[in-house]
Amino acid sequence: METLLAIGTRKGLWLARSRDRRRWEVSGPQFPVADVKAIGIDTRRATPRLSASVLNSHFGPTVVTSDDLGATWSEPDDAPVAFPGDTGAALEGVWQFAYGPEPDVVYVGAEPSALFRSDDGGRSYELVRGLWEHPHREHWEPGGGGKALHTVLPHPHDARRMSVAMSTGGVYRTEDGGATWNPSNTGIRVEFMPEGQEFPEYGQCVHKVAVDPSDPDRQYLQNHGGVYRSEDGGATWRSIAEGLPADFGFPMVAHPRRPEVIYNFPLDSSMMRFPPAGRCRVYRSEDAGAMWTGLSKGLPEGGFWSAVMRDSMCADDADPAGVYFGSRSGEVWASPDEGETWNQVAAHLPDVFCVRAAVI
Repeated sequence: METLLAIGTRKGLWLARSRDRRRWEVSGPQFPVADVKAIGIDTRRATPRLSASVLNSHFGPTVVTSDDLGATWSEPDDAPVAFPGDTGAALEGVWQFAYGPEPDVVYVGAEPSALFRSDDGGRSYELVRGLWEHPHREHWEPGGGGKALHTVLPHPHDARRMSVAMSTGGVYRTEDGGATWNPSNTGIRVEFMPEGQEFPEYGQCVHKVAVDPSDPDRQYLQNHGGVYRSEDGGATWRSIAEGLPADFGFPMVAHPRRPEVIYNFPLDSSMMRFPPAGRCRVYRSEDAGAMWTGLSKGLPEGGFWSAVMRDSMCADDADPAGVYFGSRSGEVWASPDEGETWNQVAAHLPDVFCVRAAVI
């Protein structure tokens, strides 16, 4: 067995492989003149299928797939993800791949904010009309990175239930397979709103949401400002930022098996998007956010003036779990022991947009 780590950057895709998650063989770049903002690794198949969102400045966005772990890639003759003509919209990019409990069902989150579904393992996709036609859509605004649906969380056991998150719009959830959607932002503070209006029904700039593997109704959220937990499937949220050095950041990662274990990478503030005092630290909670511990053994102790973006941190499904992150300065780090120690996978890559890992 070995671990595959896919690294999407501003200038292509790199693949890293390791048998011990300490020493890595790195290959690439693939698609070297394109943004790779999202990667999916579908481990439901005998041989995992890789999907990548590729944005070429000349040819535009597309989705490519590989059934041989990245040795070769294919793209359908027709655009796999495209808005129907009656929407008046054009695809600007794909930000997320997600896999539900049904075989061959794949979801993508897109820009402008929309959800697409595939029933053929990610070869072709159809727009989820229930969300696209939501009356709030005209009020959704772009965040700093764009007007994108960046988080898709299918319920692991119930195909009718799902949560999504977007900037800026917040969290929405469905319980009827995507026919109808309700905003799920109660308790999330919007710091830039006037006094008395800080808790709107929607309009939050949510950066990332993760689901606890032991209880899908327990969810964790990193907002533009604030870190939160929900115990009721996203219906209500409460702060778990106490104990963190800052409540601004992008990623939120849940351990694949251990209940209440989550990872976060705090940044100083929305204006100073680097770790407090330039100290590179991943923060872990083992009690659903009641307490946090900074993890830094092997990481730079100072002079780290970079950031980790919303999909640039992930965990694999090994035991013990591996944890990974990539920075905007092109460094990629791995922990083979759930964050206790870290080793560098790669350096001097382009701006890292996303990392995804799986045991193969």
